[in-house]
Amino acid sequence: MARKYKHLATPWAAGVAGVVFAVLMATAIVLVRIALPDGAGADDVTLDAGQRSAVRTALELLPFAGIAFLWFMGALREQVGEGEDRFVSTVFLGSGLVFVATLFGAAAAAGTVLDESRQQGAPFGRDFAYALLTTYAMRMAAVFIITTSTIGRRLGALPRPLVVLGYLAGLTLLVVGADVPWSELVFPAWALLLSLHILWARRRAAARPAAPA
Repeated sequence: MARKYKHLATPWAAGVAGVVFAVLMATAIVLVRIALPDGAGADDVTLDAGQRSAVRTALELLPFAGIAFLWFMGALREQVGEGEDRFVSTVFLGSGLVFVATLFGAAAAAGTVLDESRQQGAPFGRDFAYALLTTYAMRMAAVFIITTSTIGRRLGALPRPLVVLGYLAGLTLLVVGADVPWSELVFPAWALLLSLHILWARRRAAARPAAPA
């Protein structure tokens, strides 16, 4: 009974954590993009009250998004179990951890925008935060998507359309990067689709009649 419970609980944890991460991450990205529509390199760094509130709210959401992503990543790795390929799983784990570290670095740098908006000077915080988020964090997200799709394909845990979509999403983030505004939303959108698939598969497995002993 304990083994059966663990088999059902791990996909549930991965699915729920992935949904939470996707919602929080997407919300934070939208808030930052609305508050700072010009991105890095803009000359005017003065923010009004609404923009400052949006940035502050995004900064409050990002730590929880990072925590949810760590839970999501851990639950996915637990679900793979002993069938994981050590090389691919190492890249999977490393890219996920670097993504979270870079995400937190971008959040810390974005926090300086609130101070810079009160004074004249180069928008260092905004430039640095955008570089970390759109260039480095999204590259690590791309590697994470590709390795997750590879693991899912090798183990037969993901349907072919979701695997193909994962490869396309990963290549998009890897190649496009900061060149296309709002491309950062590709990662939480992929995480949401993967999480919903996991939850749906778990629901079907739980509803399936147990095989006779």
